Amino acid sequence: MGGAAVSVVVRPARPADAPAVAEVHVTGWQVGYRGLVEDAYLDALSVADRVGTWAQRLADGARVLVADDGRVRGFATTGPVRDDDVPAEAGEVYALYVHPKAWGRGVGGALLTAALDDLAARGHQGCVLWTLEGNARARGFYEHRGWVADGGVKTEDHRGVLLREVRYRHA
Repeated sequence: MGGAAVSVVVRPARPADAPAVAEVHVTGWQVGYRGLVEDAYLDALSVADRVGTWAQRLADGARVLVADDGRVRGFATTGPVRDDDVPAEAGEVYALYVHPKAWGRGVGGALLTAALDDLAARGHQGCVLWTLEGNARARGFYEHRGWVADGGVKTEDHRGVLLREVRYRHA
């Protein structure tokens, strides 16, 4: 996976992007979390099931950015920080996924930069995000870009699967 960098435009998602965002989301989980989450759970994930969720989120005005080169290659969602132990003025990257076929091609970096710029433009100072504790690929990606694990740890119940996550902070 990886290869030559792709030239993408990062833009706000539109309702018509819901199927492509669902595809990136499900495929990102199935490939990126293999070995970290039970295979049966990953294999049962369905793009068709996620399309409705993403369509509703976009209709409700969720802040979603997509990386687009004629096709949606990745997405990021952002908003106010949700953690009580982080200053209220901070923002949060709720999710950042890139289609595995675009890994290592600059899409994730473009999305992360755009997400931080978008949060700053909305007045947020500093930012946090959560990632799976065992996800060495994601952790290396964030650390390479100056993010630091701040000691925050939580276990999230994701549809019956317990996921241990670590928090990263960016000034």
